[in-house]
Amino acid sequence: MTAPMSVASLASEPDPRPELIRIEGLNKHYGAFHVLRDIDLQVREGERIVLCGPSGSGKSTLIRCINRLEIAQQGSIQVAGTDLAANTRQAAQVRSEIGMVFQHFNLFPHMSVLDNCLLAPTSVRGLSRKDAEERARMYLSKVGIESQAHKYPSQLSGGQQQRVAIARALCMKPRIMLFDEPTSALDPEMVAEVLDVLVQLAGTGMTMLCVTHEMGFARQVAERVLFLEGGQIIEDSPPQVFFNQPRTARAKAFLAQILH
Repeated sequence: MTAPMSVASLASEPDPRPELIRIEGLNKHYGAFHVLRDIDLQVREGERIVLCGPSGSGKSTLIRCINRLEIAQQGSIQVAGTDLAANTRQAAQVRSEIGMVFQHFNLFPHMSVLDNCLLAPTSVRGLSRKDAEERARMYLSKVGIESQAHKYPSQLSGGQQQRVAIARALCMKPRIMLFDEPTSALDPEMVAEVLDVLVQLAGTGMTMLCVTHEMGFARQVAERVLFLEGGQIIEDSPPQVFFNQPRTARAKAFLAQILH
């Protein structure tokens, strides 16, 4: 019988930043498929974490559970001390402070870029249209796309649409940003422009969890790299350790394949 895998990580000095996310004993099934197995994870405020691993290892499901787009059958997820499984106004408020950027943009095609960015701040946050538009234009400018504000998603390139999706999420002023393979649906020449935006965002101190196969981005931006296999976190290391001295044979094989 195969022994259960354990997380390989380095001991380090205690991080003084407050804990923002605590996941304990998280298990998620799709029918008979056990996609997440006994996940324990703590994320501190301002941490930048990259999740990587082979397809089907549970990366996207994990971050979707943090935003309650997926509901786990067992375990708990606390954000800022609030249990997201609780059906309370406080839990709903905390969930509204978690931004999510998807692989396929998920912009509303019948709305202009500007209106895509205005919808949540006005309907969820209760901002006036004037205040929401001022905020939206600021974030569209930050991602280098304010000049496209009155266009529709179909009039933009894939890279431009993804930058709009990032600006839209930022318009809610979230405490946490989750990215689910934000460059995987893009043509290669568009990947760099989106990664540049993520690098800039990382410099603001935003708490970020990003599922990606862009290992150059992970080296540059991540404070921690989580490697998942079979629904478990089997490595949790700083990038310089993960890339130079991976501690499991599975991670070594993954890096040999993806960095060739």
